[in-house]
Amino acid sequence: MIEFYRKSTDEVLRTLGVTKDGLNAHDVEGRRTEFGFNELEEAKRRSTVQVFFGQFRDFLVIILLAAAIISAFLGKFESAIVILVVVILNAILGTVQHVKAEQSLKSLKALSAPTAKVLRDGQKIEIPSREIIVGDILFLDAGDYVSADGRVIENYSLQVNESSLTGESLSSNKSTEPIDEENVPLGDRNNMVFSGSFVTYGRAVVLVTQIGMKTEIGKIANLLESAQDKKTPLQQNLDNFGKKLAIVIVAISLIIFALDLFRGREIVDSFMFAVSLAVAAIPEALSSIVTIVLAFGTQKMAKENAIIRKLHAVESLGSISVICSDKTGTLTKNKMTVQKVYVLDRVLDYNKLDPDNPVEKDVILKSLLCNDAITTEEKEIGDPTEIALVNLGKVYNLDEQAIRDNYPRLQEIPFDSDRKLMSTVNRFNDNVFMITKGALDVLLSRVIKIETANGVRDITDEDKNNIEKVNRDFSVQGLRVLAFAYKEIDENKQVNLEDENNLIFAGLTAMMDPPREESRGAVESCINAGIKPVMITGDHRITASAIAGQIGILKDETEAVEGFELEKLSDEELKDKVESISVYARVSPEHKIRIVRAWQEKGNVVAMTGDGVNDGPALKQADIGIAMGITGTEVAKDASSMVLTDDNFSTIVKAIANGRSIYENIRNSIRFLLAGNTAGILSVLYASIGALPVPFAPVHLLFINLLTDSLPAIAIGLEPHNKNIMKEKPRNVKTPLLNKKFATRVIIEGFLIAIVTLIAFHIGLSTGDAGTASTMAFATLCLARLMHGFNARSTKSLFRIGIFTNKYVWYAVILGIVLLHLVLMVDMLRDVFEVAVLSYDQLLYIYVLALMPLIIIQLYRLFFVRS
Repeated sequence: MIEFYRKSTDEVLRTLGVTKDGLNAHDVEGRRTEFGFNELEEAKRRSTVQVFFGQFRDFLVIILLAAAIISAFLGKFESAIVILVVVILNAILGTVQHVKAEQSLKSLKALSAPTAKVLRDGQKIEIPSREIIVGDILFLDAGDYVSADGRVIENYSLQVNESSLTGESLSSNKSTEPIDEENVPLGDRNNMVFSGSFVTYGRAVVLVTQIGMKTEIGKIANLLESAQDKKTPLQQNLDNFGKKLAIVIVAISLIIFALDLFRGREIVDSFMFAVSLAVAAIPEALSSIVTIVLAFGTQKMAKENAIIRKLHAVESLGSISVICSDKTGTLTKNKMTVQKVYVLDRVLDYNKLDPDNPVEKDVILKSLLCNDAITTEEKEIGDPTEIALVNLGKVYNLDEQAIRDNYPRLQEIPFDSDRKLMSTVNRFNDNVFMITKGALDVLLSRVIKIETANGVRDITDEDKNNIEKVNRDFSVQGLRVLAFAYKEIDENKQVNLEDENNLIFAGLTAMMDPPREESRGAVESCINAGIKPVMITGDHRITASAIAGQIGILKDETEAVEGFELEKLSDEELKDKVESISVYARVSPEHKIRIVRAWQEKGNVVAMTGDGVNDGPALKQADIGIAMGITGTEVAKDASSMVLTDDNFSTIVKAIANGRSIYENIRNSIRFLLAGNTAGILSVLYASIGALPVPFAPVHLLFINLLTDSLPAIAIGLEPHNKNIMKEKPRNVKTPLLNKKFATRVIIEGFLIAIVTLIAFHIGLSTGDAGTASTMAFATLCLARLMHGFNARSTKSLFRIGIFTNKYVWYAVILGIVLLHLVLMVDMLRDVFEVAVLSYDQLLYIYVLALMPLIIIQLYRLFFVRS
């Protein structure tokens, strides 16, 4: 690959075979064949139909589809329809979510400028940016988006905001001079411009060196293609759990089928009952319930400024153990702000300035005059450092427009990145002064006097040493320093570069893009919750370390590394060192992906936050990508799983708390479903082994599974959050959903429900009527499972979490009881659901027995469970 930044302008022109008159029509035609159009290509994607049918690959879904086909073949169309409706609705939800999520490359295309000014056949013309070709001579002015990558061949104080590519908040000053170094980071190639960046100041002539997919944005587009979406921990858990559960249930159903045949039951009836048992035992509503609970969770999070774009990413939040955060606009305000002022041999914090001090005010006045920024209530135009000075003027009640009207500019020497200075000539009543600002190392050598509390005097070496010491202190704090000086000149003199000498030193301003006020508290909350915060930025190491130190991410300077150091590490070496690094500076998009992968290979669930184009691939690679809604580019938003509408890092902490609670609630919903299904299976097994009549008709099992289970399970998923959830460590993603503790609870709770169901069954059998026995078993199992909804809200006693704190469970249980009693009491429904007429005594038995598991479990938790 040609390193154009290392070549002189003449060498670049020769390399690309271009003259200063630009390309001609013949050149363009030939190069079009070689290079194509200046656009980003989009990889072939799966069609909506392919996405839809891909939703049916889940093992549980395949089992259910098989059961539906068998049910239909045997004439049980009601069962088949119910199963198919649930499965198809699930597939539609998954398809809609997928189609909405894949928009990253469309947004990357939108970043390209619609038109561009180029030189063709010696004439300056405007063409669609799509038609730019390698070798075109491109003209850039303030306010232009850069349409292609290029080498600067003529520079007129060009400044370009490349934050969306490099992550650096300050505009980059451009130059025509070659860089005599290898492997220079993107942000330091100051003689190059890049597609997707924005010209904030000056103008330039640029030779186009790369277009389309070969540009830096094009490389990011390729990275977005290679970065794979990962299944969330819950999805992985449910997949593994579903396969094991299906195998167990099919095995049990086959045993029941064999026992029924052995007992002499008709083969069709035996087979249909085995299929019904399998359908009842498999929680086919589980995926739908999880989706609904997640959807409710996303609504709550949206109200708290976190918009979830990928539904299953909600529960990933609860597993996050590492947050890789961009600095600019995420942890910081993305706005340069003056932090300190050095004047009269004193360093003053911006919030301790004295608006009535004439000398302080005079320095700020000069900073407004030697300044091209314009601010209004609607927008701020200009270099970020100059905008920061204008905003500082407001502390002194200085309006930049009024000041400039009162002290009119007569002449100017524009900023130049080579000499690092800017000067203006302004009238001060009867006097005329030249005001100069720039880098201290350049300006101090041109100063001969200094302004003090006692007036102006000659500057001494001691003065200069003190000023340089203050400058070093500012630099260590990551502050960008601007020095100011002035001198009186003759009104009629035409100033030139030689006049930027023999100046009077006025003072220094030190500024930075400061951390958000809430960032420190948010970082502290993360650490308390067992989450490692890591800063990844394209900014300089000193600046990044200063910010990271202020907000608590960086504890020791050895925890910070730069991109060039990262280049020297293999993936295995990075994996070994990654836990000891808290700050990465001057990094590229490729570095960000490597860092995320290194943490993932260590077994961590990684969140990546960002707002720029350069963050897109890493946002997609991370387990959950978090984009900024206000300052974020569309690329970042579309590549992310979650968007913060307030760009507030602390919102992530709230979202993690929500994610943890939602996962816990989903586990409780699953425990509720499995305990009830276990009770049904145990009851059927008992009856089959004991050669007793069948305790449930197939229609009973479907009623329980689809009508009285789903609503309580959803209600349990809406349980209010545990206030202490952020004092716990992140959930280990390797811990299976059905671990030993979870399985033990399910079996014990299912066993208790099965016991009361079988007691009711035997009471019914004592009447000599199998129909009455089956009805009592069905009603008791149904009611006991509804009551168990209160147990499943938590592993703690209801008296500790609050009996009435979850109103949704009450609604679901009451509705389930009403539906059950309609089946038991209404003649038409009794026939449909194959139930017998029960006496009041039998109904009383059912009520008492159904309440027993709830009472036993709650008493145990009240006296024996403390935490």
